[in-house]
Amino acid sequence: MSLKKYTGSCHCGAVRYEADLDLSAGTGRCNCSFCRKVRNWSIIVKPEAFRLLNGENSLSFYEFNTKSSKHHFCKNCGVRTFSKGYIEEIGGAFISVAISTLDNADLNELIEAPVWYADGLNNNWHSQPAEIRYL
Repeated sequence: MSLKKYTGSCHCGAVRYEADLDLSAGTGRCNCSFCRKVRNWSIIVKPEAFRLLNGENSLSFYEFNTKSSKHHFCKNCGVRTFSKGYIEEIGGAFISVAISTLDNADLNELIEAPVWYADGLNNNWHSQPAEIRYL
């Protein structure tokens, strides 16, 4: 395990966070209706590994019908920084950090980070969808 403290932010800088992540342990993409629309690439951590540093008043969230996740974004610039949720099949409470919002991730770390493709569309979290090229 290679934990590293990463910082991240939205585009305008109003929302800032830090998170203890191990990119080498794997990142994820999903084919659910939300993740497909936002071209999600994220890493899931337990809530205690994530700290919102500032911008709580600048955050809003979107939550769709499953109510399993609140997708947080900056009200000022619109950038989706992280999601909070609870899905029993993936271990309960989680924070999903948007890889694109990491400020101090080295390009090589991103290139080498393994990607898991989840079949969230069918709530089949431990299997990859048959087709992933569009993700």
